Amino acid sequence: MSQKYLLFNDEFHAVDAPILTASNRSFKFGDGLFESMRMIDHKLQFADFHADRLIGGMKAIKMDGHALMDDYFLRQKTADLVKKNRWNGNVRFRLSVYREGAGVYTPEINKAGYVLEGMPLTSNQYELNSKGLIIDVYDEIAKPINKLSNYKTSNALPYVMAGIFKIQNRLDEAMILNQNGFLCESISANVFVVYNDQIYTPALTEGCVGGVMRSAVMQLCKMNDLALVEAQINPEILKEAEEVFITNATQGIQWVMGYGRKRYFNEVSKFLIDKLNAL
Repeated sequence: MSQKYLLFNDEFHAVDAPILTASNRSFKFGDGLFESMRMIDHKLQFADFHADRLIGGMKAIKMDGHALMDDYFLRQKTADLVKKNRWNGNVRFRLSVYREGAGVYTPEINKAGYVLEGMPLTSNQYELNSKGLIIDVYDEIAKPINKLSNYKTSNALPYVMAGIFKIQNRLDEAMILNQNGFLCESISANVFVVYNDQIYTPALTEGCVGGVMRSAVMQLCKMNDLALVEAQINPEILKEAEEVFITNATQGIQWVMGYGRKRYFNEVSKFLIDKLNAL
């Protein structure tokens, strides 16, 4: 098997090369952000949405260099990595951005460093899961609502704990609540609930990540005259809803089959994934 590479601050390194030191601030303090992105047929999907969120996040955590991390940068660097690894153009990427330099909690500098990794995929479209997900609500650790809530920061412990809950309870996914006990998101995706022929998703003010696929689905709903409401959602609605689906940038849309004894349909998710692949 040929050697595979990642990009570390504009330089190619073998994927198993030790590149980060023990002083790395993302390792020590979770002082960083990340973006999970998908390329289909050599086209980085929703690069402008990813760039907007990354730049917004860097500004929010007062990290310099955000002007460089635009959609051109994302398209260029992902294309470089595809070429270097001779991948087929269907790839899942993770870009991790961290604050460089030393210091304890108080950083000495605010310069950004990055690592870009990729994993080749076989499919050149978003695929709806054939078997619906079984979910439950994780309520041991709530997600706080603040100006960092809408970004993907390196502070991921609540998601890790929800992931352990998921494994222990033999679930496919777990729903996370915000500090007020309302529906926020799932471990790795945004949540949509179809109830009385309306589509609801937690508003950004509810503390969910401002998902790239969330934005794309909201646009698709608008284009296809589907009523969508950003709202504060009581988790009790999961017992009454007709349909529940989750969205993220790498997997697109996944439908939920069951919550406790409740079973859901998947008509809206089927409709939306067809529209997504037709974009």
